[in-house]
Amino acid sequence: MLIALAAVSVAGAAGLAGVLVYYGRDLPDSSQLADYQPPVTTRVYAADGRLMAQYATQNRIFVPVEAIPEMVRQAFISAEDQNFYRHAGVDYRGVVRAVLTNVRNYFDGRRLVGASTITQQVAKNFLVGDEVSMGRKIREALVAFRIESAFSKDEILELYLNEIYLGWNSYGIAAAAMNYFDKSLSELTLAEAAFLAALPKAPSNYHPLRRQEAAIARRNYVIGRMLEDGAITPEAAEEARTAELTVTQRPLTAVLTAPYYSEEVRREIQRDYGSDALYQGGLVVRTSMDPTLQEIAERTLRQGLIDYDRRHGWRGPVDRVDGFDAWPDRLTAIERPAGAGDWQMAVVLEVYGTTARIGLEDRSQGIIPWDELTWGRPWLDGQRVGAEPSTAGAVLTLGDVVLVEPVDGLLAPPAASPGTPADEAGAPLALPAYGLRQIPDVQGALVAMDPHTGRVLAMSGGYSFAMSEFNRATQAARQPGSAFKPLVYLTALENGFTPASILLDTPLAVELDDNMPMWRPDNYAHDYLGPVPMRVGVERSRNIMTVRLLLEQGLESVRDTAARFGVYDDMDLLYSYALGAGEVTPLDLTAAYGMLVNGGEAITPTFVDRIQDRHGETIFRHDTRVCEGCVDIAFAGEEVPALPDIRQAVTDPIAAYQMVSMLEGVVQRGTGARLASLGLPLAGKTGTSNDARDTWFVGFSPDLVVGVYVGFDVPRTLGPREGGATVAAPIFGAFMAEALEG
Repeated sequence: MLIALAAVSVAGAAGLAGVLVYYGRDLPDSSQLADYQPPVTTRVYAADGRLMAQYATQNRIFVPVEAIPEMVRQAFISAEDQNFYRHAGVDYRGVVRAVLTNVRNYFDGRRLVGASTITQQVAKNFLVGDEVSMGRKIREALVAFRIESAFSKDEILELYLNEIYLGWNSYGIAAAAMNYFDKSLSELTLAEAAFLAALPKAPSNYHPLRRQEAAIARRNYVIGRMLEDGAITPEAAEEARTAELTVTQRPLTAVLTAPYYSEEVRREIQRDYGSDALYQGGLVVRTSMDPTLQEIAERTLRQGLIDYDRRHGWRGPVDRVDGFDAWPDRLTAIERPAGAGDWQMAVVLEVYGTTARIGLEDRSQGIIPWDELTWGRPWLDGQRVGAEPSTAGAVLTLGDVVLVEPVDGLLAPPAASPGTPADEAGAPLALPAYGLRQIPDVQGALVAMDPHTGRVLAMSGGYSFAMSEFNRATQAARQPGSAFKPLVYLTALENGFTPASILLDTPLAVELDDNMPMWRPDNYAHDYLGPVPMRVGVERSRNIMTVRLLLEQGLESVRDTAARFGVYDDMDLLYSYALGAGEVTPLDLTAAYGMLVNGGEAITPTFVDRIQDRHGETIFRHDTRVCEGCVDIAFAGEEVPALPDIRQAVTDPIAAYQMVSMLEGVVQRGTGARLASLGLPLAGKTGTSNDARDTWFVGFSPDLVVGVYVGFDVPRTLGPREGGATVAAPIFGAFMAEALEG
């Protein structure tokens, strides 16, 4: 008998050893976890610290275990693995308890429970996989033993709490706390921590809104386990059990919306660091964006494009509705056009003499008054317009689907037609007034920059990111027209000319080539001033004076100046380039003007101040200056350390000063004179390409340089009597008036 027993024991031991050897083959190396770096969300912040954008494949915020509150840790331990700090990877008592529980649950028709420890879950999530089989469970247990021998309990818990998926696009507990409750881990209540600890098994089964009863029951189960483990008092447990389960999602206003700026930063990071770093690297990106200036930039550019568009007429309705029996349903079935923003869609229900009654998407009605229709002259080819309307019917017809915006006032329709809201006596009720709106066909860009550092403080690359993600501030190369001329005049200043040097503004013929006719440049207004100071050539944008300077200085000299200022790397040696026939982005031309106002020092436009990796180490810094005296300074009566100026000079500072003075004259007396009424220290230059296809104004105050470009994406004329002074300069002025207020 003893021999038989011994034989059975040996056979059992041999069988167990065989199983362990079989499933222990090619086990993953637990040492991989020592270098584990989970995919972590990259976050982009504005200059004031507010969140701008997030990029991730898994929305995760990695939190070291020592930064996780004890109450939060204990909630997960009580819910998932009560003996976590006592077992060696597998909880044998837990396995026995689970087997007995499952026997009862099987006959009662209830869900079976598992017995995986937190360590086993780490092994499954990181190394083994989640195949449903006995073999996987054995491999999971073996790997769990190895993990326990290689890592401390706290290290294992850190891996677990940062890896688990908790629903609502939340990977790890820090992201879950933010997504469910808009709180950091340290701000969670006991009830909230218990709810999060209830989620690992099946987040969708305990959805806080759709399955709130089940979620509360599971949360209270976790609270009971915490009480059983002695982690909380009976009083705290009772208070937590009776607490409501209230979800508080992060408000949209907590995240700044600057899509063109954010997308430029995203492209830059992806280009320099790769997609893995962008979407999984957990980078912290500090941008140069000033939220106040960014809001002004987007609003003033949009309004400027709208103002131009209204000057050039009404292009017609968004769509049409035939038949009015079910107009609300017909209206809501029409897709909103991209770029509509906060404007509402409406259908024209009735047209009176000078007003129109409309129906809106919410089934309410309104009135478009005459003063909101008078701009609606018919659009004609070439950006011309037809005659002014004399009645509402000249602009709108029944069934037109249009965009509208609420304006002040209440108006009663002149007659109570069928469908008109009326009082008991049948008199038409007063309806809210709406303005007729139209999405501009024209596009533009605005860049605002610190001229001393190159930090881009604000940027808008178009009317609406929803309409087009193409960034006209950084991606659109357009002809600058006369906005390039200051570099020609600067070349002359560097070579001995002064603002008072006399130049001839008289007809000129230039021989280009033996096989080509004479080039006869002309001024915009086809007039001539005779001999006048060079300053006048800048202020009044005289083409012939610019060409005479170019002939005097030579194309090679101007090409060198353009290269030093970052406008063209290798300018074509063509005389037309002196009048702005080349192509440049608004960002580069704005930076060039910044180098003028800062005294002739080179700057590099930058959207990013600093980038830190997931460990807080700085991997990029735009300002590379070293401050020797900045360490351990108290600033209590001490002198502020002087920082070195490492910028390279791109021109003589006296020439830069003279050029700035001449550009001030543009605002005071020249083509930008409409800006003088602002009463601000401004300088700048208008620019209009041939046939008014591209219009510009680039200018500055002592500490802010701004470039504005307006034109069509497929270049065509902006219309008669339009140019940099009428299209771009008003946008520049509106931005500066607010940006420099006070």
